Amino acid sequence: MGDDGGVGAPRSWGKEEEGALRLWIALARSYLTFSRVVSAKVLEYGLTIPQFGILEALHHLGPLSLGELAEKLLVTGGNITYVMDRLEEQELVYRERSEEDRRVVKAHLTPAGEELIAQVFPGHAAFVQELVDHLSPHERDQLRELLKKLGKGIAFRAGEPGPDEGDLSQGA
Repeated sequence: MGDDGGVGAPRSWGKEEEGALRLWIALARSYLTFSRVVSAKVLEYGLTIPQFGILEALHHLGPLSLGELAEKLLVTGGNITYVMDRLEEQELVYRERSEEDRRVVKAHLTPAGEELIAQVFPGHAAFVQELVDHLSPHERDQLRELLKKLGKGIAFRAGEPGPDEGDLSQGA
């Protein structure tokens, strides 16, 4: 019989592990809820989250190589290619080979893409701000710093590069 009144296997982990597991569950549930609500809002713009991410990155950072987009949006090159194909079909972006290095393909916003993201981004930013409005500005800063610290620590342990904090397209 378990410690929970007879249901399930006995717990073989300690208090520290219990705290870590509870943190993971809270973080995962919070992320899934946040992501689900933001995804529903982005669908109102006629876009998916990856499409919105590309338009947002290009809007704030200017033309980027497909590799840079993949890195900034934390997706694979194959995913970027697929999403770019859909955005090109909608005439929101176009691809162009770099003059300096013909192996590099750069993504650019079309005038229609620039108009769309410029139109929806201010409302999107306000929407996201409303989602976190129950936290004080100080709590939001603390939470962001703690999440960065957690991500960097996990990346270090896994031998991976840590999360970057540069641009808006990464939610920094």
